[in-house]
Amino acid sequence: MKTYKKLIVQFSIFALFLALTVNLPAQAPPPPNGGDAAGGSNIVVGGSGGGAPIGNGLLLLSLLGAAYGGSKRWANMRKETNN
Repeated sequence: MKTYKKLIVQFSIFALFLALTVNLPAQAPPPPNGGDAAGGSNIVVGGSGGGAPIGNGLLLLSLLGAAYGGSKRWANMRKETNN
């Protein structure tokens, strides 16, 4: 029964971590020209972009970490079964 409690706690912590990291946005882009005025020229400023798009990479890293942890757990369970 302790094994199931431990497994439920670990899964809950992982689910909480995943839920919190999915909603984290990337940093906003910096102001154009370092915050200075455009200098009198006709520079078009605007549009989106300039921030770091880390959403997909973070999800991929989380999934790879979960897969690695799962494989290690699977190997430990098989090792305990064989002994």
